[in-house]
Amino acid sequence: MAIPRVGNRHPEMCAIDRFLTSKSQLAPQEDQGVVMYQLIGPPDATLQQVRSYERQIYQAARTLPEYRQMFQITGTPSVNQGLGGVLLKPWNRRIRTATQIQKILQARWNHIAGARIGAFQFPPLPGASGLPVQFEITTAQPISRLYSVARQVLARARASGRFFFVDSDLKIDEPQDELMVSPSKVADLGLTQQDVASTLGAALGGGYVNYFELGGRSYEVIPQVQQRYRLNPHQILDYHLRTASGALVEFGTVARLKRAVVPQAINRLQRLNSAMIAGVAAVPQGQALAFLRKTLHEVAPSGFRANYAGESRQFMKGSNSFLMTFGFSLVIVFLALAALFGALLFINIGFTTLNIYAQVGLVTLLGLISKHGILMVQFANDLQRAGVSKLRAIEEAAEVRLRPILMTMAAMVVGVVPMVFATGAGAARPPEN
Repeated sequence: MAIPRVGNRHPEMCAIDRFLTSKSQLAPQEDQGVVMYQLIGPPDATLQQVRSYERQIYQAARTLPEYRQMFQITGTPSVNQGLGGVLLKPWNRRIRTATQIQKILQARWNHIAGARIGAFQFPPLPGASGLPVQFEITTAQPISRLYSVARQVLARARASGRFFFVDSDLKIDEPQDELMVSPSKVADLGLTQQDVASTLGAALGGGYVNYFELGGRSYEVIPQVQQRYRLNPHQILDYHLRTASGALVEFGTVARLKRAVVPQAINRLQRLNSAMIAGVAAVPQGQALAFLRKTLHEVAPSGFRANYAGESRQFMKGSNSFLMTFGFSLVIVFLALAALFGALLFINIGFTTLNIYAQVGLVTLLGLISKHGILMVQFANDLQRAGVSKLRAIEEAAEVRLRPILMTMAAMVVGVVPMVFATGAGAARPPEN
């Protein structure tokens, strides 16, 4: 019997084509009633500056009709960064979804000068943390070369329009001041380098030295100069150093400041230098990661590799395992290809994305169709044993099994329709455009 075709192509080829060209992501974003943000200020920003940015974030969010309350954590994971979230009203008291509100907040927060702010939501599946897209570039080459490649990838990502927010954790913009002490000048004053270090430690270290009693209670003695005298590095040169003769001289007499720009952090993955490009994608996760892989291949020479973390790592591992499961199913269940083509058509035209729920549905569809084929073959074999010819046995088996097949398929379709059109908490609908 001839294999049915779709146009001039076999159904298996059409199914593979639809599978490869479908938009994919780990799971559709759940409306969990909260929109998070990550704040990155200038490298030399103080806690006071970060708090000023957070006040602007709060003012931009509190005017939303869906706003309920907000929390903010200043100085995490470093002094110039912050983390927080906007808690939304219950689902039955608002019309817009968390994804729609996330886009609005991102547009408002983009106007806050001096800081980079990314709005995101909690992952729909457990086991991941951080921003949804986490793309790591690893290499054994020096940090300077890795920094150049990461900046090129980051620039193309920002210009592509595929990301609401994207940034790199490798930044060579951290100002660092080094106090250069002249050994000869220190020796002329009758002091040693240890004397200089001890004086600076007492002025800036904030370490415990003793206890004192007051009102029946013991309190620690922690010497340190007042904050207004340690706001910037140049004030160190105004501190005083006691010489061997007992006279006081300024630190600027024996030392000077040397300024340099260094990386904020040097991260490593599997003993290789690494730079992570993290962000919030405006397109399905699979497209965003594919774009970053392609860009890295175009701008980087040999010796640079792509890796993943967080939700992106879950997506890549799940996609690879599903390809094996799906391919094995195609080999075993050839009769399901026509129905499979129809299912993939809905995914391919954008009705949904190829996520973990769709993957479970496709495997379930293969199992359902294979069950029909197995029963038809069994019924035809029984007829052949009764003396019916092979062709007649096939025709009669198809006629007898047609009604159960239609009833089973109709029951399945009717059963999943409420989940397709469900809204509100836990509906797991794809993000609204």
